Amino acid sequence: MIDLHTHTLFSDGELIPAEHIRRAIMHGYRAIAMTDHADFTNFEYIISSLQKAKVIEEEWEIDIFAGIEITHVPPGQINKLAKRAKEIGADIVVVHGETPVEPVAAGTNRAAIESEFVDILAHPGFITAEETELAKMTNTYLEITARGGHNRTNGHVAKLASGIGAKLVCNTDTHHPKDMITKETAYDVLTGAGLSKEQADQAFKNSEELVEKMKQKR
Repeated sequence: MIDLHTHTLFSDGELIPAEHIRRAIMHGYRAIAMTDHADFTNFEYIISSLQKAKVIEEEWEIDIFAGIEITHVPPGQINKLAKRAKEIGADIVVVHGETPVEPVAAGTNRAAIESEFVDILAHPGFITAEETELAKMTNTYLEITARGGHNRTNGHVAKLASGIGAKLVCNTDTHHPKDMITKETAYDVLTGAGLSKEQADQAFKNSEELVEKMKQKR
């Protein structure tokens, strides 16, 4: 299992990074990104704190990545924050997409997709075909999520992305240790969204691709 969107107590998750990572290992994870909720007030603290957790790689067989989830930031400021996050060492930048269960500002999806510094657009809600085409062009990964509420539009995202050819990944958006899943459950999430087994396999390959890109930049 590769999970590139999770939260620790550095935002609204429940666990310190060490326990968070240990729980992930027990679920069969081989790579995890901790991407706590961030805006301009806390992104530096989050990234510098999460980077320290990488020392765990010396003892346990798991790839650990430190990043942020840009959350409820005005769309016009997303690229600026994503750029600054990468400049100070973020391995990955996720943007909190226009989920139908939160009042995310209109234009957030497009701003994330247009930014060269954003890797994943999380739970993008009722993303449009035009935005999905743009995601394909910019190589922005679109998320199929295991998280309740946000997953209401998984079918819509899967249908558009698979039809257009945009890249999908499956993440948990973990906040509580019970949110972590096995790879088998991730298959259920992907196929439950309407993807074929082959398309689900490709989503896992996309996650592997992103992991390799991050490892190469270390």
